[in-house]
Amino acid sequence: MSLPVLLADDHEIVRVGLRALIERLGGMAVVAEADSGRAAVQLARKLKPAVVFMDISMPDLNGIDATCQILADGPGVKVIALSMHADTRYVAGMLQAGARGYLLKDSMADEIGRAVQAVLAGEVYLARKIAGVVVQDYVQRLASEEGASSPLTGREREVLQLVAEGRSTKGIAAHLHVSIKTIETHRGQIMDKLDLHSVAELTKYAIRQGLTSLDA
Repeated sequence: MSLPVLLADDHEIVRVGLRALIERLGGMAVVAEADSGRAAVQLARKLKPAVVFMDISMPDLNGIDATCQILADGPGVKVIALSMHADTRYVAGMLQAGARGYLLKDSMADEIGRAVQAVLAGEVYLARKIAGVVVQDYVQRLASEEGASSPLTGREREVLQLVAEGRSTKGIAAHLHVSIKTIETHRGQIMDKLDLHSVAELTKYAIRQGLTSLDA
């Protein structure tokens, strides 16, 4: 039995091309087409498609809000976003709305089959052209948040990890090629900054921060 698919895009030429690609792949059947977000919501509610290909920029109701409404009515539907934009704001908006895939219109011919297989398997599929952009943006945000939230310097984090791993002050000093007094100073500063007062508390903090683990 063919997988029922709904196409939502306000450009007829895109829908025609997408339908042709889907028919060529086989295993899927386009049951309806929508030229606005609101029409997509109404058709999805009526026809209960397994997969919806959703353009983001559409009249009447945009693709992000349409996706939210479709998934509120049928949480099992798999929505794959279609866009001209690789901007992480669009990607984040669709993924937060519940979309499970994101394809760029200039590359979807090569990836549509893989995207469908991935979302049906419960995975998230991002077009190759934007996967790297998304990861880079995530890493930059993470680094920014860490830099803003962590009160410790790089050397203090090194010392904290070694303390949490059970090294003695003398052992840490030898490992880092500094004096015992320097390590004692670092440990005192770490405790003051974190308002922690024992090695056990420092160890728990280091584990929470991912500096070490119970298995280390």
